[in-house]
Amino acid sequence: MSAIVGSSALAAASTNARGLGFKTSAPMGAKVAATTPASRRATSRGSLRVVAGNDYEGGLFAPIVVVARDVIGVKRFNQIRGKAIALHSQVITEFCKEIGADGKVRQNLIRTAKQNGGKLGFLA
Repeated sequence: MSAIVGSSALAAASTNARGLGFKTSAPMGAKVAATTPASRRATSRGSLRVVAGNDYEGGLFAPIVVVARDVIGVKRFNQIRGKAIALHSQVITEFCKEIGADGKVRQNLIRTAKQNGGKLGFLA
């Protein structure tokens, strides 16, 4: 009896999975039980907060950065910005090697450079 109840529960879960956009096919014809989407799951920590973007959009260089991005285009601008950030990270790495600083100091210097660039408006 429990095998029949279990198979009907799996069949019901398979139809629920279709409604949620999950694949219902599995190797060797096995059924996959549906899971609750993360957005509906209650957590004891509360909801997650996505942190992205720049907190300091009104920095000194922000207007220049915005105009440059509009003139040369977003894709090309992001390529140039990425190269500049990579070059600056290399300079920081070479500096850390020269003074004998460890990896933690290097990470903190790069993190500080990013924060200062944001405050100045380079990440606008």
